[in-house]
Amino acid sequence: MTTKVILGLAFMLLLIVPAASLNASAQTNSQSYTLTGAGSTFVFPLMDTWRVEYNKIHQNINLNYQSIGSGAGIKLLQQKSVDFAASDAPLSASDAANAPGVLTIPESIGGITIAYNIPGVDKGLKLTGPVIAKIFMGSITSWNDPEIANLNPGVNLPDQKIVVAHRSDGSGTTYAFTDYLSKISPDWKTKVGQGKTVPWPIGTGGSGNAGVATIVKTTQYAVGYIELAYAFQNKMTYAFVQNADGTSFVEPTIDSVSADAAAASGNLPAADGDWSQVSIVNQPGNNSYPISTLTYVMVYKDLSTVNGETQDKANEVINFLNYIIHDGQQYASGLLYVPLPDTIKKIDEDGLAKITFNGGAVPEFGPISIIVLAIAIMSIIAISYRTGLRFSPKF
Repeated sequence: MTTKVILGLAFMLLLIVPAASLNASAQTNSQSYTLTGAGSTFVFPLMDTWRVEYNKIHQNINLNYQSIGSGAGIKLLQQKSVDFAASDAPLSASDAANAPGVLTIPESIGGITIAYNIPGVDKGLKLTGPVIAKIFMGSITSWNDPEIANLNPGVNLPDQKIVVAHRSDGSGTTYAFTDYLSKISPDWKTKVGQGKTVPWPIGTGGSGNAGVATIVKTTQYAVGYIELAYAFQNKMTYAFVQNADGTSFVEPTIDSVSADAAAASGNLPAADGDWSQVSIVNQPGNNSYPISTLTYVMVYKDLSTVNGETQDKANEVINFLNYIIHDGQQYASGLLYVPLPDTIKKIDEDGLAKITFNGGAVPEFGPISIIVLAIAIMSIIAISYRTGLRFSPKF
Protein backbone atom coordinates (compact mmCIF):
# COMPACT_ATOMS: atom_id res chain seq x y z
CA MET A 1 0.00 0.00 0.00
CA THR A 2 2.84 2.37 0.92
CA THR A 3 4.56 1.89 -2.43
CA LYS A 4 1.33 2.60 -4.27
CA VAL A 5 0.85 5.84 -2.34
CA ILE A 6 4.41 6.97 -3.09
CA LEU A 7 4.15 6.04 -6.74
CA GLY A 8 0.87 7.89 -7.01
CA LEU A 9 2.27 11.04 -5.45
CA ALA A 10 5.44 10.85 -7.55
CA PHE A 11 3.64 10.55 -10.84
CA MET A 12 1.23 13.35 -9.87
CA LEU A 13 4.21 15.63 -9.22
CA LEU A 14 5.85 14.61 -12.47
CA LEU A 15 2.69 15.59 -14.32
CA ILE A 16 1.89 18.75 -12.37
CA VAL A 17 5.36 20.35 -12.16
CA PRO A 18 6.18 20.36 -15.90
CA ALA A 19 2.68 21.59 -16.69
CA ALA A 20 2.99 24.41 -14.17
CA SER A 21 6.44 25.27 -15.47
CA LEU A 22 5.30 25.31 -19.08
CA ASN A 23 2.36 27.50 -18.12
CA ALA A 24 4.67 29.91 -16.28
CA SER A 25 7.03 29.90 -19.25
CA ALA A 26 4.16 30.68 -21.59
CA GLN A 27 3.10 33.55 -19.36
CA THR A 28 6.66 34.90 -19.30
CA ASN A 29 7.04 34.61 -23.07
CA SER A 30 3.75 36.40 -23.67
CA GLN A 31 4.91 39.33 -21.55
CA SER A 32 6.90 41.90 -23.52
CA TYR A 33 9.78 43.81 -21.98
CA THR A 34 11.87 46.72 -23.19
CA LEU A 35 15.36 46.65 -21.72
CA THR A 36 17.12 50.00 -21.47
CA GLY A 37 20.79 50.77 -21.91
CA ALA A 38 22.82 53.88 -22.68
CA GLY A 39 26.36 55.05 -23.23
CA SER A 40 29.23 54.05 -25.49
CA THR A 41 29.12 55.00 -29.15
CA PHE A 42 32.27 52.88 -29.56
CA VAL A 43 30.31 49.65 -29.07
CA PHE A 44 27.11 50.77 -30.81
CA PRO A 45 27.59 48.79 -34.07
CA LEU A 46 27.93 45.60 -32.03
CA MET A 47 25.25 46.49 -29.48
CA ASP A 48 22.78 47.22 -32.25
CA THR A 49 23.52 43.85 -33.84
CA TRP A 50 22.90 42.17 -30.49
CA ARG A 51 19.60 44.02 -30.25
CA VAL A 52 18.43 42.72 -33.61
CA GLU A 53 19.70 39.15 -33.25
CA TYR A 54 18.41 38.70 -29.70
CA ASN A 55 14.96 39.87 -30.71
CA LYS A 56 14.89 37.21 -33.44
CA ILE A 57 15.05 34.46 -30.82
CA HIS A 58 13.23 36.34 -28.03
CA GLN A 59 10.55 38.27 -29.84
CA ASN A 60 9.05 39.57 -26.60
CA ILE A 61 12.31 41.32 -25.66
CA ASN A 62 13.30 44.66 -27.17
CA LEU A 63 16.37 46.72 -26.38
CA ASN A 64 16.29 50.51 -26.32
CA TYR A 65 19.97 51.48 -26.40
CA GLN A 66 20.88 55.18 -26.46
CA SER A 67 24.26 55.72 -28.13
CA ILE A 68 24.98 58.98 -26.30
CA GLY A 69 28.58 58.55 -25.13
CA SER A 70 30.08 56.77 -22.14
CA GLY A 71 29.94 59.79 -19.85
CA ALA A 72 26.22 60.37 -20.41
CA GLY A 73 25.51 56.66 -20.04
CA ILE A 74 27.27 56.55 -16.66
CA LYS A 75 25.21 59.54 -15.49
CA LEU A 76 21.99 57.72 -16.36
CA LEU A 77 23.29 54.66 -14.50
CA GLN A 78 23.95 56.79 -11.44
CA GLN A 79 20.41 58.14 -11.71
CA LYS A 80 19.21 54.52 -11.86
CA SER A 81 17.13 55.28 -14.93
CA VAL A 82 18.53 52.53 -17.21
CA ASP A 83 18.98 48.79 -16.77
CA PHE A 84 22.65 49.06 -17.72
CA ALA A 85 25.23 51.51 -19.01
CA ALA A 86 27.94 50.83 -21.58
CA SER A 87 31.31 52.54 -21.39
CA ASP A 88 34.79 52.24 -22.87
CA ALA A 89 36.13 53.75 -19.66
CA PRO A 90 35.92 51.88 -16.35
CA LEU A 91 34.25 53.67 -13.47
CA SER A 92 36.57 56.16 -11.84
CA ALA A 93 36.73 56.23 -8.05
CA SER A 94 34.36 59.20 -7.98
CA ASP A 95 31.96 57.58 -10.48
CA ALA A 96 31.93 54.40 -8.41
CA ALA A 97 31.21 56.38 -5.25
CA ASN A 98 28.14 57.83 -6.96
CA ALA A 99 27.00 54.38 -8.10
CA PRO A 100 27.70 51.99 -5.21
CA GLY A 101 27.04 48.33 -5.88
CA VAL A 102 27.77 48.38 -9.61
CA LEU A 103 29.29 45.38 -11.38
CA THR A 104 31.70 45.86 -14.29
CA ILE A 105 31.15 43.35 -17.11
CA PRO A 106 33.61 43.57 -20.04
CA GLU A 107 31.65 42.75 -23.19
CA SER A 108 33.99 43.55 -26.07
CA ILE A 109 37.44 44.70 -27.13
CA GLY A 110 38.20 47.18 -29.89
CA GLY A 111 40.85 49.36 -31.45
CA ILE A 112 41.00 53.14 -31.86
CA THR A 113 42.33 54.30 -35.21
CA ILE A 114 44.10 57.51 -36.15
CA ALA A 115 42.00 58.27 -39.22
CA TYR A 116 43.03 60.97 -41.70
CA ASN A 117 41.90 62.59 -44.94
CA ILE A 118 44.95 63.43 -47.05
CA PRO A 119 44.21 63.42 -50.79
CA GLY A 120 46.53 61.00 -52.58
CA VAL A 121 47.75 59.27 -49.38
CA ASP A 122 46.39 55.77 -48.75
CA LYS A 123 46.13 54.00 -45.42
CA GLY A 124 49.37 53.10 -43.70
CA LEU A 125 50.91 56.48 -42.86
CA LYS A 126 53.41 55.65 -40.13
CA LEU A 127 53.07 57.51 -36.84
CA THR A 128 54.67 57.12 -33.43
CA GLY A 129 52.92 57.85 -30.15
CA PRO A 130 54.93 61.03 -29.43
CA VAL A 131 54.17 62.37 -32.94
CA ILE A 132 50.45 61.70 -32.46
CA ALA A 133 50.57 63.55 -29.14
CA LYS A 134 52.27 66.54 -30.77
CA ILE A 135 49.65 66.65 -33.54
CA PHE A 136 46.78 66.72 -31.03
CA MET A 137 48.60 69.30 -28.89
CA GLY A 138 49.20 71.58 -31.87
CA SER A 139 52.98 71.28 -31.75
CA ILE A 140 53.02 69.67 -35.19
CA THR A 141 50.78 71.72 -37.45
CA SER A 142 51.44 70.63 -41.06
CA TRP A 143 51.41 67.27 -42.77
CA ASN A 144 54.90 67.69 -44.24
CA ASP A 145 56.45 68.41 -40.85
CA PRO A 146 59.89 66.73 -40.69
CA GLU A 147 58.82 64.52 -37.76
CA ILE A 148 56.10 62.99 -39.94
CA ALA A 149 58.12 63.03 -43.17
CA ASN A 150 61.09 61.24 -41.60
CA LEU A 151 58.81 58.34 -40.61
CA ASN A 152 57.40 58.11 -44.14
CA PRO A 153 60.15 58.35 -46.77
CA GLY A 154 58.78 58.32 -50.30
CA VAL A 155 55.30 59.51 -49.29
CA ASN A 156 54.29 62.78 -50.93
CA LEU A 157 53.06 64.71 -47.89
CA PRO A 158 51.38 68.06 -48.63
CA ASP A 159 52.34 71.38 -47.16
CA GLN A 160 48.88 71.73 -45.64
CA LYS A 161 47.68 72.60 -42.16
CA ILE A 162 46.47 69.66 -40.09
CA VAL A 163 42.81 69.94 -39.04
CA VAL A 164 42.36 68.13 -35.73
CA ALA A 165 39.01 66.54 -34.84
CA HIS A 166 38.17 65.26 -31.35
CA ARG A 167 35.15 64.35 -29.27
CA SER A 168 32.94 67.10 -27.89
CA ASP A 169 31.05 64.82 -25.46
CA GLY A 170 32.09 62.75 -22.46
CA SER A 171 33.62 59.73 -24.14
CA GLY A 172 35.15 56.40 -23.24
CA THR A 173 36.95 56.50 -26.58
CA THR A 174 38.54 59.77 -25.47
CA TYR A 175 39.41 58.14 -22.14
CA ALA A 176 41.27 55.29 -23.85
CA PHE A 177 42.94 57.56 -26.41
CA THR A 178 44.17 60.04 -23.79
CA ASP A 179 45.23 57.12 -21.60
CA TYR A 180 47.53 56.07 -24.44
CA LEU A 181 48.84 59.60 -25.04
CA SER A 182 49.50 60.05 -21.32
CA LYS A 183 51.57 56.87 -21.26
CA ILE A 184 53.77 57.73 -24.23
CA SER A 185 54.07 61.52 -23.81
CA PRO A 186 55.05 63.11 -20.48
CA ASP A 187 54.22 66.48 -22.03
CA TRP A 188 50.66 65.37 -22.79
CA LYS A 189 50.26 63.84 -19.35
CA THR A 190 51.19 67.05 -17.53
CA LYS A 191 49.51 69.57 -19.83
CA VAL A 192 46.33 67.78 -20.96
CA GLY A 193 45.96 64.52 -19.08
CA GLN A 194 43.54 61.61 -19.29
CA GLY A 195 39.77 61.49 -19.01
CA LYS A 196 36.41 61.12 -20.68
CA THR A 197 36.69 64.86 -21.30
CA VAL A 198 39.95 66.83 -21.44
CA PRO A 199 40.92 70.46 -22.17
CA TRP A 200 41.80 70.03 -25.85
CA PRO A 201 44.54 72.48 -26.87
CA ILE A 202 43.25 72.64 -30.46
CA GLY A 203 40.70 71.13 -32.79
CA THR A 204 37.04 70.83 -33.72
CA GLY A 205 34.68 68.73 -31.62
CA GLY A 206 32.25 66.11 -32.90
CA SER A 207 29.59 64.20 -30.98
CA GLY A 208 30.19 60.48 -30.81
CA ASN A 209 32.48 58.36 -32.95
CA ALA A 210 30.15 59.07 -35.86
CA GLY A 211 30.56 62.83 -35.37
CA VAL A 212 34.36 62.68 -35.45
CA ALA A 213 34.26 60.31 -38.44
CA THR A 214 32.05 62.78 -40.31
CA ILE A 215 34.43 65.67 -39.67
CA VAL A 216 37.45 63.70 -40.89
CA LYS A 217 35.73 62.25 -43.92
CA THR A 218 34.30 65.56 -45.11
CA THR A 219 37.32 67.77 -44.33
CA GLN A 220 40.49 67.59 -46.36
CA TYR A 221 43.71 67.30 -44.31
CA ALA A 222 41.77 66.38 -41.16
CA VAL A 223 42.79 63.79 -38.58
CA GLY A 224 40.83 62.27 -35.70
CA TYR A 225 40.61 59.24 -33.43
CA ILE A 226 37.72 56.84 -34.08
CA GLU A 227 36.81 53.25 -33.31
CA LEU A 228 37.97 50.70 -35.88
CA ALA A 229 34.48 49.64 -37.03
CA TYR A 230 33.57 53.24 -37.85
CA ALA A 231 36.75 53.64 -39.91
CA PHE A 232 35.94 50.54 -41.96
CA GLN A 233 32.25 51.35 -42.35
CA ASN A 234 33.12 54.80 -43.64
CA LYS A 235 35.98 53.50 -45.85
CA MET A 236 38.48 55.82 -44.19
CA THR A 237 42.26 55.81 -44.31
CA TYR A 238 44.15 55.37 -41.07
CA ALA A 239 47.67 55.24 -39.67
CA PHE A 240 49.86 52.32 -38.72
CA VAL A 241 51.06 53.11 -35.18
CA GLN A 242 54.41 52.14 -33.69
CA ASN A 243 54.11 49.34 -31.12
CA ALA A 244 55.19 49.58 -27.49
CA ASP A 245 58.44 47.75 -28.24
CA GLY A 246 59.38 50.26 -30.94
CA THR A 247 60.03 47.41 -33.37
CA SER A 248 57.28 47.87 -35.96
CA PHE A 249 54.37 50.00 -37.15
CA VAL A 250 51.19 48.02 -36.60
CA GLU A 251 47.97 48.15 -38.60
CA PRO A 252 44.81 48.13 -36.47
CA THR A 253 43.13 44.76 -37.14
CA ILE A 254 41.25 42.18 -35.11
CA ASP A 255 44.48 40.18 -34.71
CA SER A 256 46.64 43.12 -33.63
CA VAL A 257 44.03 44.42 -31.17
CA SER A 258 43.61 40.88 -29.83
CA ALA A 259 47.38 40.60 -29.33
CA ASP A 260 47.38 43.81 -27.30
CA ALA A 261 44.45 42.65 -25.16
CA ALA A 262 45.90 39.19 -24.58
CA ALA A 263 48.95 40.68 -22.89
CA ALA A 264 46.73 42.37 -20.28
CA SER A 265 43.72 40.08 -19.85
CA GLY A 266 45.30 37.86 -17.20
CA ASN A 267 45.47 40.61 -14.58
CA LEU A 268 41.90 41.88 -14.40
CA PRO A 269 39.84 42.28 -11.19
CA ALA A 270 36.56 40.58 -10.35
CA ALA A 271 33.35 42.19 -11.63
CA ASP A 272 32.73 43.79 -8.23
CA GLY A 273 36.35 44.88 -7.86
CA ASP A 274 38.12 48.18 -8.56
CA TRP A 275 38.49 48.71 -12.32
CA SER A 276 39.49 52.37 -12.15
CA GLN A 277 43.14 51.66 -13.00
CA VAL A 278 42.55 49.02 -15.68
CA SER A 279 44.20 49.79 -19.01
CA ILE A 280 45.23 47.62 -21.96
CA VAL A 281 46.90 50.32 -24.08
CA ASN A 282 50.51 50.03 -25.27
CA GLN A 283 51.07 46.40 -24.32
CA PRO A 284 54.28 44.65 -25.40
CA GLY A 285 54.42 42.45 -28.47
CA ASN A 286 55.59 42.81 -32.05
CA ASN A 287 52.03 42.65 -33.44
CA SER A 288 50.23 44.46 -30.59
CA TYR A 289 48.27 47.49 -31.77
CA PRO A 290 48.87 49.99 -28.97
CA ILE A 291 45.59 51.99 -28.93
CA SER A 292 43.16 49.31 -27.82
CA THR A 293 40.50 49.18 -25.14
CA LEU A 294 38.06 46.98 -23.34
CA THR A 295 34.48 48.15 -23.45
CA TYR A 296 32.14 47.42 -20.56
CA VAL A 297 28.58 47.02 -19.41
CA MET A 298 27.87 48.37 -15.93
CA VAL A 299 24.89 46.95 -14.06
CA TYR A 300 23.72 47.19 -10.45
CA LYS A 301 24.36 44.12 -8.34
CA ASP A 302 20.87 44.52 -6.86
CA LEU A 303 18.61 45.30 -9.79
CA SER A 304 15.73 46.25 -7.51
CA THR A 305 17.50 49.61 -7.03
CA VAL A 306 16.81 50.54 -10.67
CA ASN A 307 13.78 52.76 -11.07
CA GLY A 308 10.73 50.76 -12.13
CA GLU A 309 12.53 47.41 -12.18
CA THR A 310 10.53 44.25 -11.56
CA GLN A 311 11.75 40.79 -10.70
CA ASP A 312 10.64 39.37 -14.05
CA LYS A 313 12.32 42.15 -15.99
CA ALA A 314 15.48 41.75 -13.92
CA ASN A 315 15.60 38.13 -15.06
CA GLU A 316 15.36 39.26 -18.69
CA VAL A 317 18.21 41.75 -18.15
CA ILE A 318 20.41 38.93 -16.86
CA ASN A 319 19.40 36.69 -19.76
CA PHE A 320 20.37 39.38 -22.28
CA LEU A 321 23.72 40.07 -20.62
CA ASN A 322 24.47 36.35 -20.57
CA TYR A 323 23.66 36.27 -24.27
CA ILE A 324 26.04 39.06 -25.24
CA ILE A 325 29.02 37.49 -23.45
CA HIS A 326 28.34 34.04 -24.92
CA ASP A 327 26.31 33.54 -28.11
CA GLY A 328 26.50 37.23 -28.99
CA GLN A 329 30.27 37.08 -29.35
CA GLN A 330 29.87 35.32 -32.71
CA TYR A 331 29.02 38.72 -34.24
CA ALA A 332 32.11 40.52 -32.90
CA SER A 333 34.68 39.66 -35.57
CA GLY A 334 32.44 40.58 -38.47
CA LEU A 335 32.14 44.08 -37.03
CA LEU A 336 35.90 44.28 -36.25
CA TYR A 337 35.65 43.77 -32.50
CA VAL A 338 37.68 41.10 -30.73
CA PRO A 339 35.66 38.20 -29.25
CA LEU A 340 36.11 37.89 -25.50
CA PRO A 341 38.76 35.39 -24.37
CA ASP A 342 37.70 32.70 -21.90
CA THR A 343 39.51 34.42 -19.02
CA ILE A 344 37.29 37.50 -19.38
CA LYS A 345 34.14 35.43 -19.95
CA LYS A 346 34.80 33.74 -16.59
CA ILE A 347 34.97 37.14 -14.87
CA ASP A 348 31.67 38.06 -16.51
CA GLU A 349 29.96 34.78 -15.59
CA ASP A 350 31.00 35.12 -11.96
CA GLY A 351 29.81 38.72 -11.94
CA LEU A 352 26.39 38.02 -13.44
CA ALA A 353 25.90 35.19 -10.93
CA LYS A 354 26.09 37.82 -8.16
CA ILE A 355 23.13 39.85 -9.41
CA THR A 356 20.18 39.85 -7.03
CA PHE A 357 16.74 41.40 -6.70
CA ASN A 358 15.99 42.85 -3.26
CA GLY A 359 19.01 40.96 -1.99
CA GLY A 360 17.78 37.56 -3.15
CA ALA A 361 18.87 35.54 -6.14
CA VAL A 362 16.86 36.21 -9.27
CA PRO A 363 14.85 32.98 -9.68
CA GLU A 364 14.81 30.97 -12.84
CA PHE A 365 12.78 27.76 -13.03
CA GLY A 366 13.23 25.91 -16.27
CA PRO A 367 13.88 22.53 -17.88
CA ILE A 368 16.98 21.77 -15.84
CA SER A 369 15.07 22.33 -12.60
CA ILE A 370 12.34 19.98 -13.84
CA ILE A 371 14.85 17.24 -14.62
CA VAL A 372 16.48 17.63 -11.20
CA LEU A 373 13.08 17.39 -9.49
CA ALA A 374 12.17 14.30 -11.52
CA ILE A 375 15.42 12.58 -10.57
CA ALA A 376 14.81 13.46 -6.92
CA ILE A 377 11.32 11.98 -6.99
CA MET A 378 12.44 8.77 -8.66
CA SER A 379 15.27 8.49 -6.13
CA ILE A 380 12.72 8.71 -3.30
CA ILE A 381 10.71 5.94 -4.91
CA ALA A 382 13.74 3.70 -5.28
CA ILE A 383 14.90 4.28 -1.71
CA SER A 384 11.46 3.74 -0.27
CA TYR A 385 11.02 0.49 -2.19
CA ARG A 386 14.36 -0.89 -1.02
CA THR A 387 14.11 0.20 2.62
CA GLY A 388 10.40 -0.15 3.24
CA LEU A 389 10.24 3.55 4.23
CA ARG A 390 6.59 4.54 4.77
CA PHE A 391 5.13 7.94 3.89
CA SER A 392 1.45 7.07 4.36
CA PRO A 393 0.06 7.68 7.87
CA LYS A 394 -0.58 4.80 10.24
CA PHE A 395 -4.10 4.42 11.62
